[in-house]
Amino acid sequence: MGAHIIDGKKIAESVRAEWKLRAEKLIQSGIKPGLAVIIVGDNAASSIYVKNKVKACSEIGIYSEVHSFSGSTQQNDVLNCIQSLNENPHIHGILVQLPLPSHFENNRVITSIAVEKDVDGFHLYNIGALVTGNTIFSPCTPYGVMVMLEKIIFRLKANTP
Repeated sequence: MGAHIIDGKKIAESVRAEWKLRAEKLIQSGIKPGLAVIIVGDNAASSIYVKNKVKACSEIGIYSEVHSFSGSTQQNDVLNCIQSLNENPHIHGILVQLPLPSHFENNRVITSIAVEKDVDGFHLYNIGALVTGNTIFSPCTPYGVMVMLEKIIFRLKANTP
């Protein structure tokens, strides 16, 4: 078997098209999917990453909101925001953009997210459930890699005589 070029953009377009259909079905059933992203500080790479998440949500029909805090914000302010988002029925997923400032306890912030809204899959419950394959949300990066590999394998099998 020869080398194959992996077209990440094409795969991303395909995945987004699939997720757009899923979002449309939810909307038709009366549920507008909602994602809240929390970012603390002014890390340039994190800001770009959050901007891209908001753009991707918009493209597929998911409501999103960003909660930005300065780097000097106290951890309790962010924890209060997370609690409010946990209770918000219009928010189905919460993502805390890492890294957090050094005066934050990452684990405390992550575990304050309701398990069923932990989009990154970083909550201790989801990490443990990952071992048994029973996560509510799988960690995004490994999940994305698995989807990419599945699409590549499917394409290769489809092109095999």
